[in-house]
Amino acid sequence: MSEAEEDTFKAVELDQQAPGSASTDPTPVQPAAAEPSSPALQSPVTPSTESAGPAMPPSAQSKENQWTSAVNQFKLKRFFVLRPGTLDQAVEDVKSLVDQQVDGRVLSTWLLAEVDHWNNEKERLVLITEGSLLVCKYDFVMLNCDTIQRIPLNFVDRIAHGNFTFPPRSLISREGDGVRVFWDRLREPSFSSRWNPFSTDYPFSTFTSHPVRGNSDKLATLCHVQGFREQLAEAAREAHSKVPVPGKANGVLVLNQPLFIDATVGLMSIIGNQNKLGYCLARGNIGF
Repeated sequence: MSEAEEDTFKAVELDQQAPGSASTDPTPVQPAAAEPSSPALQSPVTPSTESAGPAMPPSAQSKENQWTSAVNQFKLKRFFVLRPGTLDQAVEDVKSLVDQQVDGRVLSTWLLAEVDHWNNEKERLVLITEGSLLVCKYDFVMLNCDTIQRIPLNFVDRIAHGNFTFPPRSLISREGDGVRVFWDRLREPSFSSRWNPFSTDYPFSTFTSHPVRGNSDKLATLCHVQGFREQLAEAAREAHSKVPVPGKANGVLVLNQPLFIDATVGLMSIIGNQNKLGYCLARGNIGF
């Protein structure tokens, strides 16, 4: 190849490479400006609050709950058992009436409500001792124990616990659960006792929680009816083992079953329970 042809080839070669070839020392390529993105990509979508309107005030349900709580607190304050020192004084008064030779040592004290065969509630102070179950009608107004029912623990043969049930067409009902203590399984209440609202000739007693159970932790323990049932079953087993009854099967049968109350109309219990006539309450000025 001649020198002229070589020069021409080189020139042509440089001309062909110049437009598309990169330089040996390339400058950094600046990224092209991004095109304006769509409005959906520029800013996150936020829910519109224009249609929601102004902020709502506290809900009606919250106000209703506060009102209900205030009313309940007012109702609880009417119970004389909540007066400072009243319950402690009542427990001391009842403990002083315990016969150590017959009843033995006091194991526990409970504030419960007794439910009779006509579904009437009655405020009761109940003591479990080593040998007896003491059901006390205590006057929290006059601070005086009116009556005491003594049930020997070695005679307790059944303890049933469960919800309350009534006849199919009964007009009354009762929420919650209770405990029924039996001490004579061979004896059934007579016809006259069943129809007498003031009859006490029944071989069992039924208890449920006191209305003030939610006022404090101390009262929650004293009014816990299932805790009462556990303590009573344990104490009755001990009494059966220490003092067995001749000719009677010893032991306590604990049953989980509905507690049936054979009351259909119960007008007296409806009026009495709604007005808490079986409790010591401050009922306002009734004089003139």
